[in-house]
Amino acid sequence: MNKTLIKLKHPPVFLSTAAVGGRKESEGPLAFAFSQICEDDRFGMDTWEKSESEMQRRALHFALSKAEMKEGEIDALFAGDLMNQCTGSAYGLLEYDIPFLGLYGACSTSVEGLLLASLCMQEGFGRCAVVTSSHFCSAERQFRLPIEYGGQRTPTAQWTVTGSGAFILDNDAAGEFSCAESCVRITEVLPGRSIDGGITDANNMGAAMAPAAVDSFTRYFEESGRSPEDFDLILTGDLGYEGSGILRELLRKRDIVLGDNYNDCGLLIYDREKQDVHAGGSGCGCAASVLAGYVIPKMESGGFRRVLAVATGALMSPSSVQQGQSIPGVAHLVCLECGGE
Repeated sequence: MNKTLIKLKHPPVFLSTAAVGGRKESEGPLAFAFSQICEDDRFGMDTWEKSESEMQRRALHFALSKAEMKEGEIDALFAGDLMNQCTGSAYGLLEYDIPFLGLYGACSTSVEGLLLASLCMQEGFGRCAVVTSSHFCSAERQFRLPIEYGGQRTPTAQWTVTGSGAFILDNDAAGEFSCAESCVRITEVLPGRSIDGGITDANNMGAAMAPAAVDSFTRYFEESGRSPEDFDLILTGDLGYEGSGILRELLRKRDIVLGDNYNDCGLLIYDREKQDVHAGGSGCGCAASVLAGYVIPKMESGGFRRVLAVATGALMSPSSVQQGQSIPGVAHLVCLECGGE
């Protein structure tokens, strides 16, 4: 097997992060993690699609403000969403005069963006921004049925997060930040592979994405020599309740046991007992919001020292689902660490 783990020579650092969310997110356990909440999910717009674009604009605005930076100081912008041709990102970030790289990795897009930005920064990019989003209503309209239809959701279905996360990264080639104890760095990345587990049910994305997460975890632990116990937190996004259970079971068959330090973004962002989200959260905004609003700030405050983040995505389209094709999954991985080596 070819080695796919990349240890970054100059680990980029997070200068700032920000997350915005909607009403349902404000009712969940991570409500405190959002820079801004919109109670009607509209963000002042007249369509759900425009609302999602506005979320991205606001998330990047908050991240730039926290870093006390202007857009001209950013070399590249990596952004993505769930809508056709990444229109949410393209329209939402129009006002920013930054080179734009649109991405589609479904729910894995935030970590895909962090991975690609990190690799570009090894080759001379000074500072990069990553922004991703999803909106429950725009995703339902595109992938399933109009909200007004009121269709019954299956127990394995996940709730698309109305949220956006933004990250500002700086190239630390000069070592300016490398020894700061509160500084969070991306030290390793591992690109995911498309894995098709044969799942055709678009209402069971956790099962569709779990085999890809198994593949990425297996490759990472084999190539790095590390074990699950080496991390304060191992985080997937967004397998939800169904996919997380499948992941544990499949990894156990490979003698990789995930302990109590494992969790999933789709389970963290909502309270499944109090909120009607069935198997948990999903969407490009899920992992992005949890990482930007909760995980990285907690690392900066000393709550976590080393985090392994593996974002999963279901690589489907409305047409592929309607034609009965199976749903491939992908799982991109980044290792986040605090302070110096």
